[in-house]
Amino acid sequence: MSDAWPHERADAWPYERTRDTILRAAASLATVDGLDRLSIGRLAAVLGMSKSGLHAHFGSTQELQLATAAEAARVFDAEVVQPALAAPAGLGQLTAVCEAFFAHLERHTFPGGCFMASAALEVGTRPGPVRDLVAAFQAQFGALIRGFAATALARNELAAGEDPDRLAFELNGIMLATDTNFVAHGDPAVLDLARQIVRQRLGPS
Repeated sequence: MSDAWPHERADAWPYERTRDTILRAAASLATVDGLDRLSIGRLAAVLGMSKSGLHAHFGSTQELQLATAAEAARVFDAEVVQPALAAPAGLGQLTAVCEAFFAHLERHTFPGGCFMASAALEVGTRPGPVRDLVAAFQAQFGALIRGFAATALARNELAAGEDPDRLAFELNGIMLATDTNFVAHGDPAVLDLARQIVRQRLGPS
């Protein structure tokens, strides 16, 4: 998929689309326009498909939004979580999860940056299954970072007295600030600065 999406011509897409392809397009659209504007009608218009064609995949707008968030979570897991889990335990994983997140942004996987970061702000005050799914994802990611920090502390790779909860909060905050600034300015220097801050905070892995 081109980084220029969703500005591509709709007729450039094959008429027959798999559910996964549709959901990837929906996630990209949601990072630009927001989940609230993601509807079967809106997505059909962007993709040049009929509403009935999309209804065959999704029975309602809410089902589409939930499936889109789940697809974005799957992509994030593949691009950020799994590379971190594959790194050496402890400090290596802490460093790897930050780097994988920055690389996720650098690749322009979604045109509006991190899907879950933008979705959390958008739906955070709106009770319902979409908010619950996004909140659960955010909690799991925070717990993952906290677990990496706890392992690093147990392995004496961090200063004695380091608080895993506080460190996880700090690193998550650095990643979110990087996402916001990179999306706003599109300047690779933002990623360079973020990497420098992480190295200074964690030291050599």
